[in-house]
Amino acid sequence: MRRLLRSALCLPILLQPVAATAAAPASPSIALLCNRMIDGVSGSAAGRSAVLISGDRIVGVGKPDIVPKGIEVVDLGNVTLLPGFIDLHSHPLIGTDSYQVDHLKMSSAFKALKGLRAVQENLKYGWTTLRIAGDADVYYAHLDVRRAIDEGLFVGPRITGAGHYISVTGGGGDINFIAPEQHLVADGLIADGVEEMRKAVRTEIKFGSDWIKLLVTGAFMSTGDSPGDVHFTAEEMRAAVEEAGRRRVPVMAHAHAAEGVKQAILAGVRTIEHGTFVDDEGIELMVQRGIWFVPTISVGTYYIEHGTDVPEMQKMVELSRKTQADYLKRVGKAIRAGVKIGVGTDFGGYNAEHNAREFAELVRAGMTPMQAIQAGTRVASEALGWQDRIGTIEKGKLADMVAVSGDPLADIAALERVSFVMLGGKVVRQDR
Repeated sequence: MRRLLRSALCLPILLQPVAATAAAPASPSIALLCNRMIDGVSGSAAGRSAVLISGDRIVGVGKPDIVPKGIEVVDLGNVTLLPGFIDLHSHPLIGTDSYQVDHLKMSSAFKALKGLRAVQENLKYGWTTLRIAGDADVYYAHLDVRRAIDEGLFVGPRITGAGHYISVTGGGGDINFIAPEQHLVADGLIADGVEEMRKAVRTEIKFGSDWIKLLVTGAFMSTGDSPGDVHFTAEEMRAAVEEAGRRRVPVMAHAHAAEGVKQAILAGVRTIEHGTFVDDEGIELMVQRGIWFVPTISVGTYYIEHGTDVPEMQKMVELSRKTQADYLKRVGKAIRAGVKIGVGTDFGGYNAEHNAREFAELVRAGMTPMQAIQAGTRVASEALGWQDRIGTIEKGKLADMVAVSGDPLADIAALERVSFVMLGGKVVRQDR
């Protein structure tokens, strides 16, 4: 174990980029032992278990007697071992409540450095994969962070996502509280009309976005717009999905208003983000069309409890207080209807130690603890189309795993007590 800890400290130098299609060597080199395991597939936890690892892959899962002699064994003791957590809605460049103007105070290079620190903090708390839902930068700092991690320059979680959130003029991605004679660059990408939308999508893909993010409705966290309003036309949304589809890039839709949710689904998006005011018809459409729903509940709870000193964010606090109880009921309806629900925190740049509270919020909305865990592991991997790589503890999958103290099936808050993190077969956290 001491050797393993020493190797973990050397990861920034030693880690090489993960090749998703690389075949695992036949012989295991290390075994993890734990008293309880949730694999992301089964409906119940397994007892005393072993996971065999070779290189970056899992090569065996079973009882401790599968461990061959002569390999290194790490006994994690009385913990629950789970697949690495997947956050489907992360914003690592948003580090303060003044996010709509922070990009005007910081260079893109500086935001990349802050973003690197943020994603490493997320990894420390068990989030081995992040999907970035657009981020607050004039350029593409977080996609450069992804590249630096992929090239092995730094240790960090697996990253996918969109460069910017695409918005209309005056929408949630625009700056709506500055005098008209001032000409500022907004944190979002502004597109009005079908042709501008097509160009925006092409630009995003050109600079590395492997998702497109549309602000279909107004937002909770921006000034001068309402989350109850639909901003894009049906034609603009269809153009975005069609243009992205030509390059095999999926679309995520920020949509609070019920009508915005339905129009986005009919346009062909893959995921609905937030869905605060979703109605029964929208829920039925998600079931019929196999759409993933990413509710992001805990961010509202956070601001209800903590508030904010930033004037532009008072809207977020007030709206959350008014809508949160009904929002939980609507998410509960979606759960009972069988909508595919994935975990998304809507944080990323700060609050990493509290992000796992999203699991507890899903339980509060009506999920069982096992359903909530799978929402942040297997189901989330399916939303990404990465179910062949991550999301479960199975032979052939990448060795991304998290251990927590206690039993999350008895106390979902145990997911906030991470004591061990492995990424691609390398230990990145191991508490004594």
